Formats: sequence, structure tokens, C-alpha cells
Amino acid sequence: MSEKRSIIILIADDDAEDRMLVRDALEESRLKNSVHFVENGEELMDYLHHRGKYANSDEYPTPGLILLDLNMPKKDGREALKEIKADDRLKLIPVVVLTTSKAEEDILRTYDLGVSSFITKPVTFTSLVDVMKTLSKYWFEIVELPKL
Repeated sequence: MSEKRSIIILIADDDAEDRMLVRDALEESRLKNSVHFVENGEELMDYLHHRGKYANSDEYPTPGLILLDLNMPKKDGREALKEIKADDRLKLIPVVVLTTSKAEEDILRTYDLGVSSFITKPVTFTSLVDVMKTLSKYWFEIVELPKL
């Protein structure tokens, strides 16, 4: 059980308020995993490839799960997802889209690109906590993840 807790969660979201709410919801759900945040798709790819300010792989370890917003500046979540799933080293990392989008086109396109799950961001904090509890139970207690 302790091994499952060591999985790093990387959250890509450009909205500072959403990042704070997700962080608070994860704390509220008593998730023990380390959480790292990036603010756009370019930072996400820099983190995953250990480039620039993310060059230190001890400080910025490869995540076991990525929570991905779709609508971000510089490089959006769709572009980043396409790059992740095209990379042999990164494609095994489960990616969960967590976005305000409810567009059927986004749902279909992201699943076509290889997303593991698509979740529309809940509007209340209580609902977000419930989603984070369910996510953490599913990804860290039920599912067997590949060792990366």
C-alpha cells in the first residue's frame, strides 16, 4: 500500500483559482500523493521531458498520473495529450482530463487520442472533493499502474 502512495500526480491547469481548489480538494480527501502543478501545455511537456526549470528529475519526478485541463494558453491540453501519447516513454502515463468543457467533440477527440478518463470539473467545492476522493481511490487503490 505504501508503494501506491508514492505515485506523483501532475496537474496541468492555467487557472490559479482552479489549481488552489484542486489542491484544497486533494488535501480534504486526505490524499497522500505528492502533487506538482504546471500552468500550460508547454510547461507540462517541459516537466515531462525534464527541460528548463524542470531539468532536475529528482525534484520533478515522472508522474504516475496526469490531470489535464484542455483549455490552456501556449499549448492546450489537446496538443499536449497528442504529444504525450505519441511518445514511447510517456504514453503509459494515465491522463485524466479534468476540464470545464462538456463538448462532445472534446470528449470524443481526447478518448481518440488515448485519454484514460474525461471528467467535467464540478461546480462546487464539495463535489470536487468527492471527485478527488473517487479519483484517488480508483487510481491508487483499485487500478494497477505500470511502473515508470
